[in-house]
Amino acid sequence: MEKINTSFSRRSFLKSSVLASGGLMISFSGLSKYMPEDNIKPINLADEWNELTGYIKITSDNIIKILNPNPEFGQNVMTSLPMIVAEELDVDWKKVVVEMGPHDNVKLGPQFTGGSNSVRMYWKPLREAGAAARQMLREAAAQTWHVPMDEVTTKAGMLYHEKSGKSGTYGDFATLAAAIPIPKGVTLKDIKSFNVVGNSSKNVEGLKIVTGKPLFALDHDYEGMLIAMIEHPPAFGKKLKSFDASEALKMPGIKDVFSLKLYEDGYEQTGFDTRTFNDLLVVVGNTTWEVMNARKKLKVTWEPTSDTKEVIGGFRGKTEVIIPAGLESTSSHLEKMTEYAKKPAQQLRKDGDPETAFANAAQILERTYTAPFLAHNCMEPMNYFAHVTDEKALLIGPHQAPGWIEPTLAKILNLPPDKIEIQMTRMGGGFGLRAYGHYLTEAALISRKVKAPVKLVYSREDDMTYGIYRPMYTATYRAALDANKNIIAFHVKGGGIPEHPVHANRFPAGAIDNYLAEGWAIPSNITIGAFRAPRSNFNAAAEQSFLDELAEMVGKDPIEFRLELLKRAKENPVGKNNDYDADRYVGVLNLLKEKSGWNNPENKKYSRGVAAYFCHNSYAAHVVDIVKKDGQPYVERVFSVVDCGVVINPDAAVNMVQGAVVDGIGNAFYGGLTHKDGASEQNNFNRYRMIRYKEAPKKIDVSFVKNDVDPTGLGEPPFPPVFAAVANALYKNTGKRFYDQPFGKFIELNRQRM
Repeated sequence: MEKINTSFSRRSFLKSSVLASGGLMISFSGLSKYMPEDNIKPINLADEWNELTGYIKITSDNIIKILNPNPEFGQNVMTSLPMIVAEELDVDWKKVVVEMGPHDNVKLGPQFTGGSNSVRMYWKPLREAGAAARQMLREAAAQTWHVPMDEVTTKAGMLYHEKSGKSGTYGDFATLAAAIPIPKGVTLKDIKSFNVVGNSSKNVEGLKIVTGKPLFALDHDYEGMLIAMIEHPPAFGKKLKSFDASEALKMPGIKDVFSLKLYEDGYEQTGFDTRTFNDLLVVVGNTTWEVMNARKKLKVTWEPTSDTKEVIGGFRGKTEVIIPAGLESTSSHLEKMTEYAKKPAQQLRKDGDPETAFANAAQILERTYTAPFLAHNCMEPMNYFAHVTDEKALLIGPHQAPGWIEPTLAKILNLPPDKIEIQMTRMGGGFGLRAYGHYLTEAALISRKVKAPVKLVYSREDDMTYGIYRPMYTATYRAALDANKNIIAFHVKGGGIPEHPVHANRFPAGAIDNYLAEGWAIPSNITIGAFRAPRSNFNAAAEQSFLDELAEMVGKDPIEFRLELLKRAKENPVGKNNDYDADRYVGVLNLLKEKSGWNNPENKKYSRGVAAYFCHNSYAAHVVDIVKKDGQPYVERVFSVVDCGVVINPDAAVNMVQGAVVDGIGNAFYGGLTHKDGASEQNNFNRYRMIRYKEAPKKIDVSFVKNDVDPTGLGEPPFPPVFAAVANALYKNTGKRFYDQPFGKFIELNRQRM
């Protein structure tokens, strides 16, 4: 059993619990400490009680509600997080009512869904919340029955005293429990005794989803609500100069056309205030169709931007960023990247003497990899509802980090945080894009301007051409070998627009005596942001493709080659800053060998590729099996193994890995956004190729390494190694190595030449 030290005063408990309708409501918060201080209203919780965030509500008629604190965009945290509470509370999961919690950055912290951090962040706080409530209920029963608390047991929402034969529901004791001080120490269950966590539970909103209930912001309606759309510049590097809206204003249902600034001059952004176009040209009307048609009637003059300086405040302090002027193109980007790759770069890590090792090498393998910008392409385009008055603001919609955007809204709207209400809806995808708050702020400013409730809607074209993409990357990998084909040095030099992709302390760092990692970046006015497994999604593709080719060069099986390097990293590691646990890495690869039948004769009919990667504190590996289908390479099967610690909801976890695999295959083959003179050349799905149903694998076999390690990331870790596993399988299938994404364009080119 695990003992957690907690300490609450009677006063602090009463301040953080609500007694309503003869029931017990407990809320715990430990994440509010990460919010800006001027936005926190103290609730006098004892300092020792931290990292606790969640609500448990029990009524006298034994209705047990568990509130999910985090935004939901398909990763199923609305089921998994309450399951953690239910486990320690010891209730029958089938009798639990789950609700989306309100946005409350005091009680529930920042409520950020991203970075594969939801379960990892809330694992102990929610367990502690459930365990504390259970102990209080036991004490209430003990007082009522006049028996020692140690003799009171619980099971599935019931309290028992075996010696006297007495029993009662949690609801019977909820009122009395609410008057009991929070215990100074709670005992958590042994993981081996879990009966909710680790067992599959259906999505608590599954029925609502399949029956079309209004869960999304696009479904939201409000009396007197208007529709707004924004006309943004046709290219990065341009801005609004003037406009003529006379024809648009004559169109049916149109209320107004106007321009406004998103941020005033001198505004200091936070890390997630990213936006591409600051001068907004807005059309407001009764319906989406009317506004879309009126927008086509606008006569707009655009002008070039100049170099601008932005001040961005983040966790590490303020930084100044220069946004260059100019109309950028993919062709010039590639030329610049080739040029920059030859220049000296920032040293990120150095072990030993790699320069001398390369100079004395018997053989050197050098390969360069590239990847384009990627658009997030959430199935639900960006949208948000806002009703802003001089006194308060109501905002309803899909956002990954409501606690992070609230300070921005307070500053821009000049309203205190307690006058800003943010209601979270289910999201139709996020992938990092919805961590940024530009569209939410836009909706708020438009509503304030027209003095009416407004729903801001992006078209697919708006969404795809607005920016905040996955950056464009390149990396050159080199390995030096001695006369016996032993690796004596390793060098990675990566760059990108406008950031580099290199994670300097990840594998194979720590496994090679002479190691060098370098990075460089090219400034750009094309905005970038978090994209499922930021940087890792390229770094894994390049690194694991290179390791595969290196294994072939030294004449070793690709899995055994990785295992040998990991053995060195475990037994005699180089350096002290290695991010990964070599044992867990090895465990994933060994289980993958077993599950995929890596060397089994019956699998020789497949072109097989393997890749493994560590990110977001988890380990993921895939074997991709490719066959020819209609003369073209087709990923028919995938075997996936993940070590993410304790798995909360197995079926949902499998679904998440399968989704990452399909997403990775699609982006590896087809994903790519190019620019010409500042304009995106792909603006909808007819030009931006997405994977199709018939192209998805017939089978994706998912396994998890079983251990008692606290949960780590899952939404992102399976995604990065898919790219390399596909590339390595394609090599076996086509005889050609693939260095530039997306791979599909080269396959199509070869097909045309045949």
